[in-house]
Amino acid sequence: MTSAQDIQTLGSVPDSLRSPSSSWGAALPSRSPPLPLKPFNTQDIKILLLENVNQTGQDMLNGQGYHVEALKTSLTEDELIEKIRDVHVIGIRSRTKLTARVLHAAKNLLVVGCFCIGTNQVDLDYAASHGIAVFNSPFANTRSVAELVIAEIIALARQLGDRSNEMHRGTWNKVGSQCWEVRGKTLGIVGYGHIGSQLSVLAEAIGLDVIYYDVVALMALGTSRQVPTLDDLLQEADFVTLHVPDLPETRGMVSTAQFARMKQGSYLINASRGSVVDIPALIAAMRSGRVAGAALDVFPNEPAGNGDFFNSSLNAWGDELRELRNLILTPHIGGNTEEAQRAIGIEGALPSLS
Repeated sequence: MTSAQDIQTLGSVPDSLRSPSSSWGAALPSRSPPLPLKPFNTQDIKILLLENVNQTGQDMLNGQGYHVEALKTSLTEDELIEKIRDVHVIGIRSRTKLTARVLHAAKNLLVVGCFCIGTNQVDLDYAASHGIAVFNSPFANTRSVAELVIAEIIALARQLGDRSNEMHRGTWNKVGSQCWEVRGKTLGIVGYGHIGSQLSVLAEAIGLDVIYYDVVALMALGTSRQVPTLDDLLQEADFVTLHVPDLPETRGMVSTAQFARMKQGSYLINASRGSVVDIPALIAAMRSGRVAGAALDVFPNEPAGNGDFFNSSLNAWGDELRELRNLILTPHIGGNTEEAQRAIGIEGALPSLS
């Protein structure tokens, strides 16, 4: 029990040994009154959506009360400059090019939404230096692209495109020479990101052996394995499929030297970016038989809209390319499925809502 003398002794403890007094009882410092905040009015925000962004995304934005204008096509640079002046948010896909000149005219622009995987159609340096946020939809269409590549692997191995074209012309050509099962063949994936890794799983399910090359070390899925260099992959793979972004390091990464390292009679698939493959070099490799077939979903220059525009005036080698056999050409439709476009619409709209 503490005595009165003990309490008195405690009271005589020197100040230097006392615990500091609690701040809870101290008077709070004076604060300035809070600033009044203007209520956020969604009708003040103008959103421009180009290239037929999926209706689901449009409905989400309209449902929140934003002022939304949606167009089905892309716009030229001059048209964009006129249209974007008072816009706060713009949503685009792969055809629209937001150059520094366009962004400079967008005095109110806060956000660029790329309703697709890539952002190379936006001048990211200008956007970053001017506080314009840029986001994309990196996950929404991965399955659709991976399924397209699987379909193309089988179609190339069986020469299905040629047989179908012949039948459309009335020619019955029942042949099996140089047609293969894909089981037991090796698929080489260049770029083991969202698409490449999902493709890896699907490919193993149909009996393909999978190797991959990436600039960083990544954990393998299933029984796939990473190889140290691109050359290693090219020399081992029966099918080479490209899934890399458009960067200075990837432009022209598959050209004459790389085709020379590929196995005789191998196949190339490009569903990434048109700048990655040297098309004249591919034409030469297919004519020589080094490459037995190819599937291209992307091109260095792509039309701004649908129509009869894929010709030599767009790309000088256009006519030569179309003359090749066992060549699948598709108009950048890797992610164009109902499921993917709906998911992209939602994934692209959500950042705008926040």
